[in-house]
Amino acid sequence: MAFVEQPVVALFISLALGHLIGKVRIGPVQIGGVCGTLFVALALGQLGVTISADLKNTAFALFIFALGFTAGPQFFNNIRGGWRYGILSFVEVGTVLLLLVAAIVLFRLDPGTTSGLFAGSATESAVLGTASDAIARLALPAAEVARLQSNMATAYSVTYLFGLVAIVVFTTQIGPLLLRIDVREESAALAKQLGAEDDAGKENGVPEIVSRCFHAGPIAGSSVGAFENSVNGVVTIEQVGRGEGFTKATTDMVLEADDVVLVLGRRRAVIAISERLGAEVPMPAGDNVPLVEREVVLVRSEVTGRRIRDLRRLASAEQRRGVFISRIRRLGHVVPALPGTVLEQGDVLTLYGSEDAITRAAPELGHLLPATSSTDFVMLGLGVVAGLLLGELSFRIGALNLTLGTGGGALVSGLVFGWLHMHRPLCGAIPLHAAEFMKDFGLATFIAAIGLSVGPDAFALLKQYGLVLPVLAILVSALPALASLYIGHYLLKIEAPILLGAIAGQHCSTPSISALVSLAGNSTPVIGYTVTYAISNVLLPLMGPVVVGMVGLIG
Repeated sequence: MAFVEQPVVALFISLALGHLIGKVRIGPVQIGGVCGTLFVALALGQLGVTISADLKNTAFALFIFALGFTAGPQFFNNIRGGWRYGILSFVEVGTVLLLLVAAIVLFRLDPGTTSGLFAGSATESAVLGTASDAIARLALPAAEVARLQSNMATAYSVTYLFGLVAIVVFTTQIGPLLLRIDVREESAALAKQLGAEDDAGKENGVPEIVSRCFHAGPIAGSSVGAFENSVNGVVTIEQVGRGEGFTKATTDMVLEADDVVLVLGRRRAVIAISERLGAEVPMPAGDNVPLVEREVVLVRSEVTGRRIRDLRRLASAEQRRGVFISRIRRLGHVVPALPGTVLEQGDVLTLYGSEDAITRAAPELGHLLPATSSTDFVMLGLGVVAGLLLGELSFRIGALNLTLGTGGGALVSGLVFGWLHMHRPLCGAIPLHAAEFMKDFGLATFIAAIGLSVGPDAFALLKQYGLVLPVLAILVSALPALASLYIGHYLLKIEAPILLGAIAGQHCSTPSISALVSLAGNSTPVIGYTVTYAISNVLLPLMGPVVVGMVGLIG
């Protein structure tokens, strides 16, 4: 066993076996690699192996900065303008804190156990980092700090699974039952209301952009621009086939009877206008239409908060010609790109059309994202350092001394740097996949270090509380969701699929939104999920030091 007891070996065994265990699925529930890693690390930790505290802190700083960086563009916009959904994140935080106060009073929970209960029940692993840092700053002997951190990891490992099951079951089963709705029917109706085609709404809520060739037929003699204006610009004649091949269409080009026109637009629009054209013909071999996709980050305030269908009214005929929004990515999740979808600042829009059309339209929306796979380590290093320095600041509220700590400081720094990068995409780039790796590897390494540091005291905690922790986990997970369900439905009047998605987001539960989207049959629940996820992903970790300080005041 000496080989296993080497820290590096123990770390990667924890990562490998933990993520293998995390793939096990029971119904819609999958515990995930992070919780699986903790289980394996707890077992290996009984052998006495530990990981350097410096590695643990570095991994967490990397994770929490990347978390803030990816959330930054949406976080500030959602705080400012997404209150209708975002208020549910504050309902989550307020309800959880009240429940934790009751648990502390009734069961005399220590700071470590309370923090672990909070992190596990809310399925927000980042809380472990901010709370662990707050515990380390307490004026306690090193052995007592180690015991409290051990209790935190153990409580988290016990409560995470129960909290996860509770929120998945609530969003997919209990919530719809209380609202007396069929999620699939409601989601299909909502997608249709937002402008989805019947079949597209049932599949994934994203209409298809198509290009088809027709004989000019009845529209011969009119100009390209006149025809496009007559159909309100819902389709574009991108190419005109005349004689030997195709040429790029211009608005003043007059169509002839033998011309073949290549029409570009959303499938429903192309089908609708096909009756005004001649017979459909196949695209001649060798004539490939130069249509491309480019990503642009939405920044312009004039467009933020507008529906996709409104963009054609706001833009001039030349600006909107030949370009379509085929995909919307928000916080790494695909949001349905339907005519009625509301755009938010920080959205990454995939524009589809000719290179010239996209280059012309992109500045009216925001900034084209550079096609780079390189990480700007200058920005990354300065951002993490700024966060660590910010985390050293502290302030006092009565008897409560609060500090952001390493985790909170790096999170706030990541938010700011992410927001700045949104406005200056050429500076400080961290590609999406690189940021996801930083989050996944940083968090998994931190969790493994926490688990390996836990000794035999873990079993003492389990013996002390028995079934109390699982029961508390279910309550702390489900009751905030229940409060949000009624507030969202009766007071905020949020559509049911979006409301259920928002509840999954306030809980930062990726398994819940995955199960909910599968149940809904389209991605409409993601509309609510991304707003509350962005806010809760910041608020919940920042509550780690608050919970630790709260236990000290009550105790």
